[in-house]
Amino acid sequence: MATILVTGGLGSVGAPLVDELESRGHDVWVVDLPWNEREKYYRADISEYRQIESVFEDRSFDYVYHLAGEFGRKNGEDYYETMWNSNAVGTKNILRLQQAHDFRLVFFSSSEVYGDYDDVMEESVPLKENPRQLNDYAISKWVNEQQILNAEDRHGIEAVRVRLFNTYGPGEKYSDYRSVVCKFCYRALHDLPYHVYEDHHRSFTYVADTVRTLANIVDNFHPGEAYNIAGDEYHNIKDLSDLVLDYLDKDDTDVEYRGTEEHNTLNKKASTEKAKRHLDHEQRIPLEEGVPKTIEWMREYYDVE
Repeated sequence: MATILVTGGLGSVGAPLVDELESRGHDVWVVDLPWNEREKYYRADISEYRQIESVFEDRSFDYVYHLAGEFGRKNGEDYYETMWNSNAVGTKNILRLQQAHDFRLVFFSSSEVYGDYDDVMEESVPLKENPRQLNDYAISKWVNEQQILNAEDRHGIEAVRVRLFNTYGPGEKYSDYRSVVCKFCYRALHDLPYHVYEDHHRSFTYVADTVRTLANIVDNFHPGEAYNIAGDEYHNIKDLSDLVLDYLDKDDTDVEYRGTEEHNTLNKKASTEKAKRHLDHEQRIPLEEGVPKTIEWMREYYDVE
């Protein structure tokens, strides 16, 4: 059994990850911003060193899964001050504390670090090909990875970096800053208009498949590695919209097709061979199953008939 801290452990990926780790017998603690009734919980802002330092002064951890931070391209533009503080300063705080407290770090990066690269996204691409990240959120995640690489070289910290590709599923609450699956499902369910950039393609990952692989890292920790966590399927964004509408038995009257979105990666096709070798990564839930599961969760959560 390991003692594990999950920063951002109340989020749409963090919460099910906590459940998965606990189901395997680990002693799991959460740090996040809101007040919460959870017993093993610390309220702290990771961008405030004093607050997060107090967590590590209170308890020792074997592993830290660092999810806390601001998510999304649009969010990173509209709230860039918060995004840079949480993502860059917050991660630096975690790295400083790692030097002092000697835990193993699992850092949550993003497929956004691949930027304008338009081929199969293998983990070595950002360093070998030097793609251009296309928005502040993407840049912040690549900055985070550089912070970690520097800390590995200078201070000998042990870390792995995971790059999530379009993780979706039950538990993701709607806002205009959330994932494309969340937005399509919510807006179609509520008969609200939405737009589709039909020229783009993505590798989608159901949240249960994502967290199962992430939990495997505890028993298969390879310091210095980066992993793509993605589904094996590769879908056009219009195909996603059609799947949502078909399940809800609705037409596309409220859908606007826009072609290509500027400053956004056109195609994200992930190589997952390393995650399969090291972490026993496996896609068990295809998009055709995951979208209905997501919609049915939303029906219940938002009380929609």
